[in-house]
This record gives sequence, structure tokens and C-alpha cells, in this order.
Amino acid sequence: MMAKLLKNRELLLVGAILVLVVLIAWRFPPFIAPTNLARVYNDTSILIILALGQMAVILTRCIDLSMAANLALSGMVAAMLNAAFPGLPIPVILLSAIALGAVLGMINGALVWKLDIPPIVVTLGTLTIYRGLIFLLTNGKWINAHQMSDAFKSFPRTDLAGIPVLSWLSVVTVAAIFLVISRTPLGRAFFAVGGNPHAAVYTGIDVGRTRFFAYCLSGTLAGLSGYLWVSRYAVAYVDIAAGFELDIIAACVIGGISIAGGIGSVPGAVLGALFLGVIKNALPVINISPFAQMAISGMVIITAVAVNARAERRKGRVILKKAEAV
Repeated sequence: MMAKLLKNRELLLVGAILVLVVLIAWRFPPFIAPTNLARVYNDTSILIILALGQMAVILTRCIDLSMAANLALSGMVAAMLNAAFPGLPIPVILLSAIALGAVLGMINGALVWKLDIPPIVVTLGTLTIYRGLIFLLTNGKWINAHQMSDAFKSFPRTDLAGIPVLSWLSVVTVAAIFLVISRTPLGRAFFAVGGNPHAAVYTGIDVGRTRFFAYCLSGTLAGLSGYLWVSRYAVAYVDIAAGFELDIIAACVIGGISIAGGIGSVPGAVLGALFLGVIKNALPVINISPFAQMAISGMVIITAVAVNARAERRKGRVILKKAEAV
């Protein structure tokens, strides 16, 4: 029983998060106050949403390095719409950001599918293009809080049953992606394509099309996050979320999503994001310097990758032993 528990990545992550919270509370007791823990979740909500989109892509043996750039471009367009048309309903702006993010994701998916270009090359290229488009649209100018309407800025902060809308949106997204991954043919196709693309073809799955839909999902969630980011922080500029793609990938890796594809879970991605969220919220309050924070985050990522690789090799040796026995 204990051996099975130790092999369960999600339970190990829950244990690691609890231990981390206890250690931080020992240094800074107010950290474990319910209101502060709710604030930590709220601060991590955007990362959770993005990690779920990245998870879908990684499951298919691909990667999306352009998620943060997609977020930035979608968020900037949302801010520009609000600044130009202050009376435009927030749902219209939100849907516009989501639609733009989906289109940008489709571009990635189409390039990977139709031109058969390696995903890392495609998304590295589109990352640069999307960032460049922001500069072309704005001439490098910022959109600040005073240029945004109060409704635009307050939407993610509005409380429903004592919980901010931002947190509710992340909860709804988690539930929706869980249903897609575990209860639909598309979700099963993600795992099949990532596990063995050649075998997936023989079962009638279109590998390229499946990856295209994974990028569409990733782009849609990036577009949603773009509006949420800009409205929450009440500022839009060229370098919004610069480097955040590394945090997104780190959350997935820490959550047990295999970079080799075909292995992962929604709870794992959520817990990986929460683990990073706790670290990023806790280190400043216990007076850890920003440079040390980067080093600690890097060590956590390397450790998670090593654990994943070791677990996958162990599975491979078991299969080999069984084959030799036969």
C-alpha cells in the first residue's frame, strides 16, 4: 500500500506542497491564514489555466513556446479595444481575446500539421512574431490603468461568494479540461498520439489533426489568460509575461507530464502550478532574494525532470524483464 502511494505523483505533490507550506509557516505564520492561502491560489490561477493548455500540447509529443507571447498579444488587443471603445461590453472584449488566442494557436497547429515543421521551431518563431506584432500595433507604447475602464479592470477581482472571478474561472477551466481529457475521444487521442503516434495511425487517429486541436486549445486558454492578466494588473506593454513560458512548462514537468508525450494528468498539471505558486509567493516573505528564487525554481525543474525520466526508465526495464522471461 505504501509503495503504491509513493508511486502516485499527485499524492507526492500534495505531500510536498503541505510540507512546503508548513516550513514556510514556521518562518512566517501568517502565510497559512485561509485568506492568504486563497490569495496564493488566486495569484496562481493564470498559471494553472496556461499549464492545462500546455499539458494538452505536451501530451501529443509537441510543445508550445509561444503561449506567453500569445497571452501578451491577446491581452494587448483586449486593452486596446477597451481604450478605444470604453463602453464596449466586457464579455465582447473577453470573447475577442479568446478568439484571437485561438487563431494564434491554430497558426501554430497548422504549421506543425501541414508543413511538418518541428514544434519547437514553429513556436519559437511564432513567439518572436507575436511579440513583434505587439510592438507594431503600439509603437512600443504602454496602455496604463487610467486608460482602462473601471469595469475592464474590476472584472477578475469581482467577488462571487467571497471568491474572485479569476479563481472561479480557473476552477471552471480545470473542470472543463478534465472532462475533455478524460471523457472525450479527443482527450483519448491526445494520449494515443503522444504514447505511440505510429500505432495511433493504425487505430484511425489523424496525428496531425489531433496536434492541431491541441494547439487550438492551448491558444484559446492563452487568449483567455491574456485578458485576465492585463485586466488584473491594469497595464499592457510589449513585454507582458516575458519568460512566463518557462514557468508554464515547469508547472507541467513538476506535475508529472512527460516531455516525451503520452503521460500526464489534469490534477498533476494543477498541482505542479500550485507548487510553483506557493514557492513564488513564499520566498519573498521569508526574505529570499529574486536571484536565489530563480535558482531554486531551476533546481526544482531539474529535479522534476530527473524524477520523471527515472520513473519512465524503470517502467521500461520492467517490460524488458517480462519479455526476457517469456
